Amino acid sequence: MNSPETIVAIASAPGRGAVGIIRVSGPQVPEIAIAVLGSLPAPRRARLANFLDAHGDAIDQGVALYFPFPQSYTGEHVLELQGHGGTLVLDLLLQRLLELGCRMARPGEFSERAFLNGKIDIAQAEAIADLIGAGTAAAARAAVRSLQGEFSARIDDLKTKITGLCVYVEAAIDFPDEEIDFLSDRTLQQRLSAVFEGFDSLSQAARQGALLREGLTVVIAGRPNAGKSSLLNKLAGEEVAIVTDLPGTTRDVLRRQVHLDGLPLNLVDTAGLRPAADVVEAEGVRRARQEIARADRVLYILDAATAGNAAASGALATPATLDEPELEGLPAGVPITLVFNKIDLSGAAPALDVASVPPRVFISALTGAGIPLLRHHLKVAAGYLDSDCGALSARRRHLDALTRAREHVQCAANTLSSTRAFELFAEDLRLAQHALGEITGEFTSEDLLGEIFGSFCIGK
Repeated sequence: MNSPETIVAIASAPGRGAVGIIRVSGPQVPEIAIAVLGSLPAPRRARLANFLDAHGDAIDQGVALYFPFPQSYTGEHVLELQGHGGTLVLDLLLQRLLELGCRMARPGEFSERAFLNGKIDIAQAEAIADLIGAGTAAAARAAVRSLQGEFSARIDDLKTKITGLCVYVEAAIDFPDEEIDFLSDRTLQQRLSAVFEGFDSLSQAARQGALLREGLTVVIAGRPNAGKSSLLNKLAGEEVAIVTDLPGTTRDVLRRQVHLDGLPLNLVDTAGLRPAADVVEAEGVRRARQEIARADRVLYILDAATAGNAAASGALATPATLDEPELEGLPAGVPITLVFNKIDLSGAAPALDVASVPPRVFISALTGAGIPLLRHHLKVAAGYLDSDCGALSARRRHLDALTRAREHVQCAANTLSSTRAFELFAEDLRLAQHALGEITGEFTSEDLLGEIFGSFCIGK
């Protein structure tokens, strides 16, 4: 696709800076370059030039780069003007380019044109945005892997394996009278196993990438004065929340992001769960329950000095035995970890008990005892491996598509083991390939394209 329109945008960050960059893409680029620079620069060679206005006077002086079609980021003629980073200078140059027939680019339109012109696929385009927004070195490495095409290559490898299965079974459809037992053929079973192994490996790498990108939302909940804010401060490594002996100090939601060996942890401290003393506290409790309902994990804080006897003796089997009515009101689908705080007062030792339901951790937010156990538990509970586990930058839609594709292959395998309905087998494999194609953009709706590229920066 080559658009008849030429687009322009400031590609550098807003505000004052040493360098300001304007990017132009489209069929009018050669004419625009001659008008602004006096002549067309040599392809892919930096050239020092004056950037001229309509009267031939210099607006700015800087470096010009010209990338002719199709050897460019967008697959179209592209011109980049790298001048000084003053806001006024960039605005004057932008106005000059608009006068010459450009229009302002939409968010992500340069990357969208790169996709439509076959320079990148959707997974690579999303990796660009993930790289820009990466909050950790591990997330950046995962985004680079996907940007370089590793994620897409592994998707294509899976599709190739599935195609091989289709071809292998076509013989049973085309030659039904042949006495070939496809169901017991070891080659067919080996190919199915290879497909499932490919799904498992890729899904694990994608899940790690999704964790690195989105992080884990952990809500700290419990009764007043259990030590919720103290735990937030200890995990954050700074005094984020006010801590006093007065119950109900925290009235609103406090948020802080920390990193556990590369895993972003979105911590949410909440008001104490109890019958509210006033309308302000009631609103705080309402917001606390709202945050709990959408958490990836809840750390329910208990005072080990009062709950520690039953816990230390191993008598704690269910939340109901704790005499904590708030636990019974927590959403059933949200994973919970019981955190027994203040072991410095109860005399208990730091411990982690994952055999109990829910799991239990014994800590002191005051002294830091047991905090490493809690950190380890959060990483394990999230399924996080480490920052160098070969993660691929992935989003929830990628994980959903991988899950659906694997389910279709499983359905095909079930059909093959119970019946000789090879047509149904082939149809399930086709649906699996379609689901995988959604990841790279082989099958993509216009609405999805708008949602993906609309989240990009203008100029990217």
